[in-house]
Amino acid sequence: MGTAPDPPTTLPVQPEESVLLTSSAARTSSAVLKLVFQEERFFLILSVFIGVFAGLAVVCFRFAIDWCRIYLLGSAAVVSPLRLLLAPTIAGLVIAVLVIHVFPLVRGSGVNQTKAALYIYNGYIPLRTAVGKFITAALAIGSGQSLGPEDPSLQIGASLASVLGRRMRLSRERMRLIAPVGAAAGLAAAFNAPISAVLFVIEEVIGRWSAGILGSVVLSAVSSVVVMRWFLGSEPLFRIPVVQLHRPSELIAYFILGIVGALASVAFASGVTTLRPRLRDLPEWTQYLQPPLAGLLIGFIGLLGAPQVMGAGYEYIDQAMHGQFTWQFLGILAGLKIITTLLSFVSGTPGGMFAPTLFIGAMLGAAVGGVEHALLPSLNWSPGTYALVGMGVLFAGFLRAPMTSVFMALEVSGNYSIIVPVLVANTFAYLICRGLQPSAIFDVLSRQDGVDLPSMEEQREESILRVEDAMEPPPAVVPDDHDLLAKAAQVVDEAPGNVCLIRLNPVGWGAITKQEIASLMEQGKGGLSLGSRLASGPIPYLHPDHSLDMALRYIDRWPVLPVVSRADFSRLEGVITRQKVLKKYGHFTS
Repeated sequence: MGTAPDPPTTLPVQPEESVLLTSSAARTSSAVLKLVFQEERFFLILSVFIGVFAGLAVVCFRFAIDWCRIYLLGSAAVVSPLRLLLAPTIAGLVIAVLVIHVFPLVRGSGVNQTKAALYIYNGYIPLRTAVGKFITAALAIGSGQSLGPEDPSLQIGASLASVLGRRMRLSRERMRLIAPVGAAAGLAAAFNAPISAVLFVIEEVIGRWSAGILGSVVLSAVSSVVVMRWFLGSEPLFRIPVVQLHRPSELIAYFILGIVGALASVAFASGVTTLRPRLRDLPEWTQYLQPPLAGLLIGFIGLLGAPQVMGAGYEYIDQAMHGQFTWQFLGILAGLKIITTLLSFVSGTPGGMFAPTLFIGAMLGAAVGGVEHALLPSLNWSPGTYALVGMGVLFAGFLRAPMTSVFMALEVSGNYSIIVPVLVANTFAYLICRGLQPSAIFDVLSRQDGVDLPSMEEQREESILRVEDAMEPPPAVVPDDHDLLAKAAQVVDEAPGNVCLIRLNPVGWGAITKQEIASLMEQGKGGLSLGSRLASGPIPYLHPDHSLDMALRYIDRWPVLPVVSRADFSRLEGVITRQKVLKKYGHFTS
């Protein structure tokens, strides 16, 4: 929104300036600004501590998963058949009892729960949720359920942040934002990828950002990663060789991978959204049996020769990247991982979808690369390259986070040379998935839970009404140096409408009505300039490309606003009126 430079005091007061007026209506504006800046600085400092605590919690969470795996499945390279069947089954029964009777809020991955804290519960997440998620998810992943630690880490970080915010008695607005700050810290520590965590939280949880939000999210993510690397090391999750595109035609291979990955993503998402409500509609007593039955089936799949699909499976992703599996077996693992993840997730077992998505993408990508290399031996082929690109493809297609998927592939590999194949494959996968499945997976899951959370993808795709869409032709314009009011009155009388715009010197705009001009003439003030007689002073102006929402902020105080060129503020493009704005919105929403 533009305004005349000379009189900035004519701008309306922004509503955000009154958020912190909690003690008295008589508080001065300088005191309010001081409080705002003090809380902003405090919130930034608090974000660092949130990151530290979230990083420590994630480190303990990773250790807990490893300990559960050792105690339940054993430390030997080959797991005994009895453990493969009993460990996930018994652990599933324990998890079912804990979720039903002790921790009812820990179902699911944790992403939508964190989003609900922001938009529904004013940032409130009970500490019991963090404790319950820690225990049940560690037990589930450690026993072999096909889930991952990233989404639970996100919710654990958000819960710890919520507790700290309540202890510090933050304002309501800050409390709403503190859960995403903790979520970014938890996800960054789990992924060892601060940029991806920041992007995902802004792209899929908050949906918007300002300097203050970005600063807090970045500080929490960076501090949590520093803590995590102190204990677990700074190496990226995966190592792949440097990629070089010798011929542009090689990008066709990654385009094909994007198509295959998109189809797999749609099948995976359709399975989740179809089976989940059907299992939840079963009699209540079946809730005790669903997680153990899912664990039994997963253990049976592992017993038949595919133990790689149990747990998060990061070590097997690394093996696939280094060409230790045939492309046929990689394809089988991708299909079985979809099945096992469906069993675990739709049964209500707490755990994340990020790691299974990466596993499926890596196996599918390496399998597609193997097939293409078998058909075209001259193709520049590396299993690590295709596996990493496949991970990004599934992330963009299934989780519908296109920007995060690109940076995630870069961060988890530490290899920038992969950027062109990732961009090509991820873009096609995302576009195809949007066409085949209009609603993102997290949006569908929230609606199945009876919660209408804002869809960030739908917001990105919304058509934007601009000022030029409701702009009317300019009315009569009178320069401020029109010394005789009578001449101005003549100009206005000859023009349609009731309002005359005044071009002020040196720059700026004013408005005057025919009735005001007539009143000045009756008072004998026709020899004065129009600008000196304006009761309301200069008025704000808009530009044609401004969002029409901007006009809504001012049409109550100024029913007519000038629309001027960005290149020349004195050149009038048209005007915006209250009636035209409301009419345009009426047509848009009808």
